[in-house]
Amino acid sequence: MTSGEKKQGRNTKSLIFSSLKMATATFSSRILGLVREQVMAATFGASGVTDAFTVAYRVPNMLRDLFAEGAFSSAFVPVFTKVRQLGDREARILLWSMAVILTLITGAIVTGVIVFAPQVVQVMTDSDFTSDAESFELTVQMVRIMAPFLTLISLAALFMGALNTLKMFFVPALAPALFNVVMIGFMVLLPPVLEEKGAHPALALAFGVVAGGFAQMLLQVPLVFKKKFGPAGEWSFKSEWTGSILNRLGIGTVGIAATQINILITTILATGSEIGAVSWLTYAFRLFQFPVGILSVSIAGSNLVHFSEAWKAGHEEEARATLKTSYIVSWVVIIPAFALMMALGQETAHLVFERGAFDRRDTEMASLALKAYLWGLPFYGLYKIFAPTFFSLDRPKVPVFISMTAIALNIVFCVLMVPHYGFSILALGTSLSMLVNCTLQGVFLASLLKLKPSFFFDLRLLKVLVAGALAWLVVMQVKPHLYLLEAPLLARAGGFVTSCAIGALVYLSILFVVGEGHWVKKVLKKK
Repeated sequence: MTSGEKKQGRNTKSLIFSSLKMATATFSSRILGLVREQVMAATFGASGVTDAFTVAYRVPNMLRDLFAEGAFSSAFVPVFTKVRQLGDREARILLWSMAVILTLITGAIVTGVIVFAPQVVQVMTDSDFTSDAESFELTVQMVRIMAPFLTLISLAALFMGALNTLKMFFVPALAPALFNVVMIGFMVLLPPVLEEKGAHPALALAFGVVAGGFAQMLLQVPLVFKKKFGPAGEWSFKSEWTGSILNRLGIGTVGIAATQINILITTILATGSEIGAVSWLTYAFRLFQFPVGILSVSIAGSNLVHFSEAWKAGHEEEARATLKTSYIVSWVVIIPAFALMMALGQETAHLVFERGAFDRRDTEMASLALKAYLWGLPFYGLYKIFAPTFFSLDRPKVPVFISMTAIALNIVFCVLMVPHYGFSILALGTSLSMLVNCTLQGVFLASLLKLKPSFFFDLRLLKVLVAGALAWLVVMQVKPHLYLLEAPLLARAGGFVTSCAIGALVYLSILFVVGEGHWVKKVLKKK
């Protein structure tokens, strides 16, 4: 084995295990996130109250896509990686200069949202929603309370990006778990207090979001100082590097704006279809995001750091190998999740949500939306990997315009189909949009990186797809005997876990039989 092959092997292991660290931490967060959703579903159900919270939460959440999880993260990490190669002091100056810039920009936006909250809610909903004075006023209150969440979560994302670049993955990925713990505490403890003071108990949701965002940010600050990346006592608001980040952010804004228009239109279509539709889609998307958050986001975060590091250092073959590893690992881990959730869609919604105010019809509607979302799951995972890669390649405009194309197609599709097929078509439209987006990104990446078709389509991928299909088939046969909707909770939980274990065993066994189990052996050996 040559020294280059040994180095590539070490880099592959580094990428896989940093992904595993992030996935482990994110798993804890997602479990707590499901508990949070269970508490909310049991307390408020799928009602006008939860629709009000969902609409209100989308305001800071949409803006977060720009300043936290979306364009900013992709813009910041490659530039921060390059600056670190010049020296830690320069990187510290950049980090804290961006913290100040982010605070000022998001602070101004937060102020605007608070002042114009009624108008914001009117834009995001239809006349049926705003005609209910109580729901409208509750939504406006929630928007105002949750507005500062934008600043808090943006700073949390900034620190997370810096810590990931410094090869710290576990604790930053665990920070969202603290957000969920705080929110659960507020939902359980605060409603009686609010009622005593004459306020709506559902406002506990909004206060929980802000407190959780603050905790998520605060948890990461000591780690930044521990890595000796605290403020350098010097600021540079007009440097080449801050300018580069802001320029990339401006380009990303175009794509994010198109995304938010898409969300806005789908929200209007959902609120105009039937009461509860917004909540059904939200609960379904929460379940859909479980594998995305644990698996795809972890792989993508690790890929962005390792790919940027290799590409900026001029090691192009190493960067391509990193992307290939991320691509294959994404398929390997997402396909079994897709197969199991597609087979157990109703059972998942039933087990997680059906209790209290959340009834059987809510379960059926949420599971209908979930299955529509799931068709886009494999492509959503690849999108998380592909999109930031363009920023590392200094081609940030490409994913933006691809996203705009896919979103335009999705809007046309949804507007034409929702009146005939109902709210679930909004979830299917999201899946089709992601398929188009991912396919176009793959085509452009192949051109930029000189990738052959075999990079994307090979025998290994076919084996993974066959293993996933057989796992789905087996679970479909065994679940009627293991999961009974009217059984006690523990029996249902046991049947669900057993069904998942059988599906996973079938999937892994087939991979070993067809000669693709070596990656599992590497993971077990490393542990």
